[in-house]
Amino acid sequence: MGGGSGGSFRRRVERAAELRSLRVSGMTVQEEEELAAAEEKERELRAKFDDAARAEYLIRDAMAQGKFDHLKYAGKPIPGLGEKYDPDWWVKGLIQRENITGMGPKAILLRTEDAGLDARIDEQHSATQVRQLLEDFNARVIDARRQLQGGPPVVTKTRDVESEVRRWAERRAARAAVVAELDARTEPDQIRRRWWRRIRPGS
Repeated sequence: MGGGSGGSFRRRVERAAELRSLRVSGMTVQEEEELAAAEEKERELRAKFDDAARAEYLIRDAMAQGKFDHLKYAGKPIPGLGEKYDPDWWVKGLIQRENITGMGPKAILLRTEDAGLDARIDEQHSATQVRQLLEDFNARVIDARRQLQGGPPVVTKTRDVESEVRRWAERRAARAAVVAELDARTEPDQIRRRWWRRIRPGS
């Protein structure tokens, strides 16, 4: 489609869109006839041009009618764009949108649980609790692999219990060291404030 014919085509499309918007508020007989002629001309042009030109026409027509004005992700990145393809994206999206818990294919539920397992491990107060949590998780992963009920495959890996217990103990010790350091830094200030209050009662 040449530049001159393309410009003429666009002008006709824009004029037709303008006339369509007038149809809502009322049109004169002359405008009705003009719109009918413009629509007939559009049909002829659409039959002549290729799919790319037709797509351009449809997009411009929709833009002229304001159909793109209030899209959900206007001016925002499209969620999931550029990420690695996941064959279970639709199931995950449904679970996330509907805030579904405890329901769905075991493969998806185990993946979701695995993603938040470290946080649950850190909430435990003893190595025994950590072992029990991990042994239960591993047993459910193995059980899900054995059951051939269709659906997405179980790709979640079991956790090495002793390795995870060591990591839990290291994280716990690191947090305790940070807390102790913060306490050591704030303690002199608290002592000074208490001493100052004894000197100046009511301050």
